[in-house]
Amino acid sequence: MSSKCIVLAGPTAVGKTSLSLRLAKEFNMEIINCDATQVYKKLDIASAKIKEEEKKGIKHHLIDIVEPDYEYSVSDYYKDANKILNDNKDKAFIITGGTGLYIQSITDGLSDTNKKDEAYRKYLEGLSKEELIEILDKKNIKKDKLDLNNKVRLIRKIEIGNHEYNNIIGNDREFLKVFLVRDRENLYDRINKRVDIMIETGLIEEAKNIYAEFGENIKAIGYKELNEYFKNNLSLDEAIELIKRNSRRYAKRQFTWFKNKGYLTLDVSKYTEDEIVELIRREYGN
Repeated sequence: MSSKCIVLAGPTAVGKTSLSLRLAKEFNMEIINCDATQVYKKLDIASAKIKEEEKKGIKHHLIDIVEPDYEYSVSDYYKDANKILNDNKDKAFIITGGTGLYIQSITDGLSDTNKKDEAYRKYLEGLSKEELIEILDKKNIKKDKLDLNNKVRLIRKIEIGNHEYNNIIGNDREFLKVFLVRDRENLYDRINKRVDIMIETGLIEEAKNIYAEFGENIKAIGYKELNEYFKNNLSLDEAIELIKRNSRRYAKRQFTWFKNKGYLTLDVSKYTEDEIVELIRREYGN
């Protein structure tokens, strides 16, 4: 029988990394990253990627696996993470991060509608919105509640058609799903301070190198805002404030995503780390 795993999710800057290391050590687990930016090489500081010396000898998976200009998708994550789980059935893992779609693909499966025909996608991307709507009509695909001005959604609707969503589970694991939260004001303060530390530890230089190599293709928070600074569209102070604002908004979206999805929600501002570990230990053993 495969070992039970823990999902440790939460908004950016809530404190997932330190707790995941503690749990991995105490429960003899390895860690699978579930942050969509940390899979990319070179995107280190803005993604708050764990440094080698911080790993404390614990094996981490799915960090630094693709180049920044590769379009890594939820289908890629589904394949890569499930391979780790299925090839190591005797091992238990902590899946930690804040990318809800990635986590959901592992715990609840992935719809077969996520499989993409790249050639057909490129063809559709070259069409106008009017032409895409015409295809929808010709295929008798329902347009109810579809934003007809959103080209991305039009293309996706053409790809999936009226297909029913049948999720395919890619592993036989059980998961204890934990969502960490903090008081909103406290979390936003941590996010602001984290951005200040990123700036102090070299984010501007890192972003400048990324911009020089990849241009505006990198859209992750921390890079896209500084790109505007490099183009003289924003002052440095404005770019930094925008990074903070966008990070706070991302955290808010993460709260919304994980709400009512069957997670054990723990407010880390109300418990000590020892108490949180014991709460998880108790639930994990059930």
